[in-house]
Amino acid sequence: MQPFLEIIRSLESRFLSETILRLVLAAVLGGCIGLERELKHAPAGLRTNIFICFGAAMFTILSDKLAGMSVGDHTRIAAQIIPGIGFIGAGSILHARGAVTGLTTAATIFVVASIGMAVGGGLYLPAIFATALILICLSILFVVETRFGLKTLVMTYEAIGPNGEAIIAAANQVLEDERKGMQSVHVGRSDHEYRILFKVDATRREHEMLMQRFRQNPAFTRIASLDDSEKQ
Repeated sequence: MQPFLEIIRSLESRFLSETILRLVLAAVLGGCIGLERELKHAPAGLRTNIFICFGAAMFTILSDKLAGMSVGDHTRIAAQIIPGIGFIGAGSILHARGAVTGLTTAATIFVVASIGMAVGGGLYLPAIFATALILICLSILFVVETRFGLKTLVMTYEAIGPNGEAIIAAANQVLEDERKGMQSVHVGRSDHEYRILFKVDATRREHEMLMQRFRQNPAFTRIASLDDSEKQ
């Protein structure tokens, strides 16, 4: 009886150490991707990616171990991770007047969950390779897109002039010539001037071209860009 109990304790200890190793590795790999996202100021940052990767690994382990306690499908719980992650990814995608943002964040969340499932299933090397490949894609491709002007930016413009209607008409004319649209228009007035805020989705080079044309238009007393945010 005693040797049997020792074998049981040995198996439990081995299972516990292996489970802890998988969960820690999932948190580390998710943290690596999350840190990169945090530095890029993406909606899903360090903590979000850690939790997603850790949770996917945990559910994968539970799916296997709980089914092993009885006659059941070892993938039943794990199979529900995919629609659950799809729901989270859909929530990270924002749509406002034709501008869609958050696609990269949603795709990253989907991949991070798959890495967590791989770690939970004991596939350590594929999970580490996938993490390294994702980091390369997020970092190197971002530099390439930025350098060649492929990355689109949603930039806010502040236009000031004596006539609000003339400002909007002039801005729309310039944007139509460049096949762009005006988004989130806000009109304000102080003293004898109108202040118009609007957003434009374009690449950095296109924004530079738009700014040049705006400054050449007499309808604007002053035109400036307040900020810009990259579409992730």
